Amino acid sequence: METHISCLFPEILAMIFSYLDVRDKGRVAQVCIAWRDASYHKSVWRGVEAKLHLRRANPSLFPSLQARGIRRVQILSLRRSLSYVIQGMPNIESLNLSGCYNLTDNGLGHAFVQEIPSLRVLNLSLCKQITDSSLGRIAQYLKNLEVLELGGCSNITNTGLLLIAWGLHRLKSLNLRSCRHVSDVGIGHLAGMTRSAAEGCLNLEYLTLQDCQKLTDLSLKHISKGLTKLRVLNLSFCGGISDAGMIHLSHMTSLWSLNLRSCDNISDTGTMHLAMGTLRLSGLDVSFCDKIGDQTLAYIAQGLYQLKSLSLCSCHISDDGINRMVRQMHELRTLNIGQCVRITDKGLELIADHLTQLAGIDLYGCTKITKRGLERITQLPCLKVLNLGLWQMTESELLPM
Repeated sequence: METHISCLFPEILAMIFSYLDVRDKGRVAQVCIAWRDASYHKSVWRGVEAKLHLRRANPSLFPSLQARGIRRVQILSLRRSLSYVIQGMPNIESLNLSGCYNLTDNGLGHAFVQEIPSLRVLNLSLCKQITDSSLGRIAQYLKNLEVLELGGCSNITNTGLLLIAWGLHRLKSLNLRSCRHVSDVGIGHLAGMTRSAAEGCLNLEYLTLQDCQKLTDLSLKHISKGLTKLRVLNLSFCGGISDAGMIHLSHMTSLWSLNLRSCDNISDTGTMHLAMGTLRLSGLDVSFCDKIGDQTLAYIAQGLYQLKSLSLCSCHISDDGINRMVRQMHELRTLNIGQCVRITDKGLELIADHLTQLAGIDLYGCTKITKRGLERITQLPCLKVLNLGLWQMTESELLPM
């Protein structure tokens, strides 16, 4: 019988291997089966997490893991019933099933047959066969869930979000990346803004809606009114939102990170709305927004000057825009302006003169900069990371040029 995690593997060996990085673990795993198992599975010496292949593993393994204090489990492959894990580890706190492509509603239904109050984190990313039916089970039996990852679960619909809004009131983090059927109605359910009986997930702090193509500005209105505790919002690749939607977000005082990357309908006007509100953003990403230009940098300097991270990759900004921004951005730590082809050495000199707290900068694809500008940038006193291409120069490599 094949067992990929054994109660008998040498714990000292596993403890030693747990300090290796991914590359070195790959090397030692080629030595023998015992070394492979020890290198990829964390033991009780280093914490409370186990990674395993659920193929023909002995069901008696799971109570043993429970006895060792293991509470977090990642299933690397799934070829037998998930119920073995759930039954054998009644105090499980975190279950990662990411990439288990053969997990079905039926399999998950057999596993979740009663309440599991200890489970706080569930990752179903890329489990493409999962549908709203599974979300009904989750909402019924996992009421203490705080983190739910559904990225790439393309069969989830607004009905599934209604079920989540009905049962998962303690949810703090929800990832709906590329859930293509989700629309404004579903976001309304989450925010408790529809006429359904669902209260909503009003404690949400982290919400990822990346590549949800059916969303419009109405979703942003729902979010601003119902999800007032939201701290991080990812709207990247949401082509249906526009500048007008930024008006709704502009007064979300709890929001500190906003990702608008590749939102084609966001322009300088949208940035103006954000800057004129009461936001206290720490991070803003408008990379690959083709309508963002120098005027955005002026708005940022006026109303979003507290930013610590700003990403403007491939935006139509120039040295003039840099000049209009840098004198106000005293707290900026990370600046990403890769592929901004209008930036020259003059812009880098302005950055070096005024953004003295900068720790990281991306200049990949800035074709008009020269050695002279880079020499000024490398003199920044706090600089630790400089990206010039497909690699990064770290602090130890930032020597005088």
